[in-house]
Amino acid sequence: MQIKFFLVLTLFFGIYTLNSQTNTKPFVVVLDAGHGGKDPGRPTNFGYKEKDIALKIVLKIGENLEKQKNIKVIYTRKTDVFVELRKRASIANKADADLFVSVHCNAHSSQAFGTETYVLGLGRSESNFRVAKQENEVIFYEDDFETNYQGFDPNSPETMIGLTLMQEDYLDQSILLARNIQDNFTKKLKRKNRGVKQAVFWVLHNTYMPSVLVETGFITNKKEGDYLNSVEGKNNISKSISDAILDYKLSLNTDVLVENSKSETETAQAVVFKVQIAAGSKKIVIKPNNFKGLDKISRVKSNAIYRYFYGSTSSFDTAVDLQKKAIAKGYSDAFVVAYKNDQKISIQTALKTTK
Repeated sequence: MQIKFFLVLTLFFGIYTLNSQTNTKPFVVVLDAGHGGKDPGRPTNFGYKEKDIALKIVLKIGENLEKQKNIKVIYTRKTDVFVELRKRASIANKADADLFVSVHCNAHSSQAFGTETYVLGLGRSESNFRVAKQENEVIFYEDDFETNYQGFDPNSPETMIGLTLMQEDYLDQSILLARNIQDNFTKKLKRKNRGVKQAVFWVLHNTYMPSVLVETGFITNKKEGDYLNSVEGKNNISKSISDAILDYKLSLNTDVLVENSKSETETAQAVVFKVQIAAGSKKIVIKPNNFKGLDKISRVKSNAIYRYFYGSTSSFDTAVDLQKKAIAKGYSDAFVVAYKNDQKISIQTALKTTK
């Protein structure tokens, strides 16, 4: 009798564990090494290249995170290539990422030093505007930037203040991660803490998840530049950031809840295409008035973030038409996603399945 009870108990917990693992969505972190290719980053008299230092730090962060279970790391670049700002944000959005972390090195005409981590917001000081302006100027390296960025001018405070702050709903979570990073820099590495700050960075503005931009130090300061350029410095900085990400992840409830996401046409094995139009921490009542007149809206909750979708169809072509309609209604960053059995899958996999 005891043996049978033990076998049943073992079988129950085995099935429970298997189901838990199967239903757990990976925690997706998108790592963005600033600059790259024809964009070297801020100039320095000491021979350091921001694009190279940022890339090596990011690759090391990724290496640290990939050792952990249930974490998926995606890179906006893994080599010395130029990646447009809008593509960096798009990579994170299409990956349905839980975090976006952009890594940079600071620069100044003085011998300023120390670390600072930015979240999206209206910069309250001239120095914050200066840093944002420097990082946003990368758009001038891009072809047709006036069309792609709708006249956005990094040199104009009026333009930056006029941006719609789509990151507002993620501000608290972004600040939590930023504080974790700054605390690690200060307490573990004894770096000068220049604080958690707010400024308008285009790459943060267009991501649909908690996002931060880390200025790991000043490469225009000889001592700090030497540190950032050293193997020890890059290892220490990357570990501080990866540890901060892991601490942030532990603070979240990683259970995935799906609400109002099934339409009458969805079946157990069907692939369903939807159009993601918005995301945020606020739970919005599902009615057309709240979504610029669009109906057939569904909502998915993941890691305390609500994602809102327009339409539900088994046809990719129909989904593209829905995307165009959403864009025409004002959701300029709407994009198509695919689900199977309430689990998100890549568009490529979905198209193969439907074929």
